[in-house]
Amino acid sequence: MSDTAATPLRFASADGGEELARAELYGLLAQLWIAPPDDALLQQFKVAVTQAPESGSLLEAPWQALVAAMRNTSAASAAAEYDALFGGVGKPEVFLYGSYHLSGFLNEKPLALLRDDLERLGLTRDETRGETEDHVAYLFEVMRYLIAGDDAALCNLEQQRHFFRAHVQPWVTQLCDAVDAQPRARVWRAVAEMTRQFMAVETQGFDLLET
Repeated sequence: MSDTAATPLRFASADGGEELARAELYGLLAQLWIAPPDDALLQQFKVAVTQAPESGSLLEAPWQALVAAMRNTSAASAAAEYDALFGGVGKPEVFLYGSYHLSGFLNEKPLALLRDDLERLGLTRDETRGETEDHVAYLFEVMRYLIAGDDAALCNLEQQRHFFRAHVQPWVTQLCDAVDAQPRARVWRAVAEMTRQFMAVETQGFDLLET
């Protein structure tokens, strides 16, 4: 998205603000779903704290497993796994697009509805990228923007809740299940579990807003 360009990853400290931690975790997961980690990101994991980047017992074990998985792989090995799961010629083993998981096909109604909401938020697709806006990494970048952006009219809890409920919550757990079903998934099994548990924490948080 043109208004949500990635900034350099920073792992939040244990005493960092909760909103900063949420935004950075969305940013990190976006990086890991859009492309395999390079040597620089793997080096960051080697020095990362093993305490979860957001408080909450649900995230402790998956965060520790993710750190361990990243420390035990190489850029080349991670790239090979990513390509085996999500790339290749023809149909990938796992689709990373919401439309596919929600409708069974790419570029269907869920993508059109997403584009309507993105237009309302003033966000546009980066035309230099081949992925459509319903790629899980793009959705996570939008969430990061809605948490950490400077425009209070857009970047607030109500906008986060609406976008999460409409475009993230309905299908991201299915993506995690699809990764879990793949025998070749090692690093991304840890990514999927971290994503699954973070989605559970976010769902619980938005549920509390409605009570």
